[in-house]
Amino acid sequence: MTAWRLLLTRPAEDCAALAETLAAQGVFSSCLPLLDIVALPVSDKIRQAIAQLPGCSAVIVVSKPAARIALDLLGGSPALTMPWFSVGAATAQILLDRGLDAHFPSEGDDSEALLQLPRLREAVSQPGAQVLILRGQGGRELLAERLRELGASVEYLELYRRDLPAYAPHALPQRIAAERLNGLVVSSGQGFEHLREMAGDAWPEIAQLPLFVPSPRVAELARAAGAQTVVDCRGASAAALLTALREHPGPVL
Repeated sequence: MTAWRLLLTRPAEDCAALAETLAAQGVFSSCLPLLDIVALPVSDKIRQAIAQLPGCSAVIVVSKPAARIALDLLGGSPALTMPWFSVGAATAQILLDRGLDAHFPSEGDDSEALLQLPRLREAVSQPGAQVLILRGQGGRELLAERLRELGASVEYLELYRRDLPAYAPHALPQRIAAERLNGLVVSSGQGFEHLREMAGDAWPEIAQLPLFVPSPRVAELARAAGAQTVVDCRGASAAALLTALREHPGPVL
């Protein structure tokens, strides 16, 4: 058993899975989902982009919700032969289960690691390479910037939004106090923004707690908002968080 007592803020299903993994490692956690995944209405733009997938040199899927929604939209489409890519293994597994040619970095769990994949670099080195990035609203601008520097044409297809679930006033500080939580975990920039919003007037106090984030971008966002101790996990996976917890021992029991 470690001394960490963590607040988890991922969408409900992912939050429960992460809590189970942490518990197996002796880490106490409390789930307060701050992201509610809502699929966007299927517009003509979405239909057209899905129909044009076979013409892409590569498809990058940045999250499990993006993978699930895209596959639902594809329905019974014939097998797609272009390479698919994801940052993490869990998203890649959804694609692999569908029989797609999916790749993800074995070392690292972020955009930088994905950009170093030889298979992705090979795909975007083709003349006239076209890349489609499937994601929620906002996020991961680094991918497009770097891929364009490599000569690829890059487009985004946004498939969902992340809403803040409805909670009673002061639910966040009350949960932290009631369960004596001593660390916070967010999985995205929007997750952090919702955390800050839920903290309200209690933010100066909550900002003193160690905050585990998935990337340098989110770390910068958190520090700019006043978070005092920010730990970049280099990814949003359970493995990345556990590594960060081992490298940053919690308070003494």
